[in-house]
Formats: sequence, C-alpha cells, structure tokens
Amino acid sequence: MTENDQRVALNIAILVVSDTRTEKTDKSGRLLEEKVSSAGHNLAEKKIVEDDIYKIRAAVAAWIAEDDVDVVISTGGTGVTGRDGTPEAVACLLEKNIEGFGEIFRAISYDEIGSSSLQSRALSGVANGTYIFVLPGSANACATAWDKIIAAQLDSRTKPCNLVQLIPRLKEN
Repeated sequence: MTENDQRVALNIAILVVSDTRTEKTDKSGRLLEEKVSSAGHNLAEKKIVEDDIYKIRAAVAAWIAEDDVDVVISTGGTGVTGRDGTPEAVACLLEKNIEGFGEIFRAISYDEIGSSSLQSRALSGVANGTYIFVLPGSANACATAWDKIIAAQLDSRTKPCNLVQLIPRLKEN
C-alpha cells in the first residue's frame, strides 16, 4: 500500500446466532449489514443459526475455509447462560487471539452500561487468514463494536495501523 491509500473493500460474512430471530425480526444482523455496506465493504454472506455450538462452529469454519471471505462477524450467544456458546464454538478455531478487542469492547461498554459489561464474552482472532469478531446479540452492542472499534480497523486508511494492511501476511509461516 502507498501513502495515498484507497479504501480496500473487504468481503465480510455475518453470522446471527439466535434461537428466536428470523430474517424479519433480526435487528443486529441487519444493522451490521448496513454498517458493512456503508463502509464500502461487500457482504459475502449472512446466515442465522440457532445457538448450538456445532452449528455455529460449522458456519464459521466454512467461511474461514473460503479464500474470498476476509472477515467473519458473529452476533449473539456471548452471554453466560446455558445456551450461550459462541465463544466456545469459535475459540477452538482461532490460530491467534486478539485479546485487545474484547478488552476494549468491555471498557467502552462499561461507559455505556456499567458493570453489566462484564457479562459480555466478546472476542476476536485470526483463523486461516480470516479475521473473526464475536459480538453480543444486542443491536446497541453491535453498533458500539462496529462504530468504536471494528470500522476503523477494517479501514485501510486508518493510521498508524489497521488490520487490513496485515491481511497479506496473515498466512505467513
């Protein structure tokens, strides 16, 4: 990339994890679709799967196996109830964790919702050259994560550094 970088459009897949949401009632996934499109990125695919660790893992694993998916963003299933299993489904797929994402997300969320932010198990990492972001299911949480962290890191023009500039090196040995 040069000093006069143009925005790089990434291919982003969105996974909505919910036992109750449908395409018609899904606010968080729709919000993320709008954010992805408004930022000049491409929606690679969107799926809604029930909160089942193996169905979640299968969907994410399929996308990270694809060469044309740069980023996977999931929403839902990050709480602490018995049905919340997205972090467990995804964590075993990660080659590298990006701990700072969850830490920053919870710090920002603390300013918005107080100590309730400790219930979020949001996380991020890299698997097979694909960035993965695991977000809570609320539309407000998705907006916070996108607007205050993800959007800038998926913008190739963000200085001094961004995640986009590292994509060519993610599969290095």
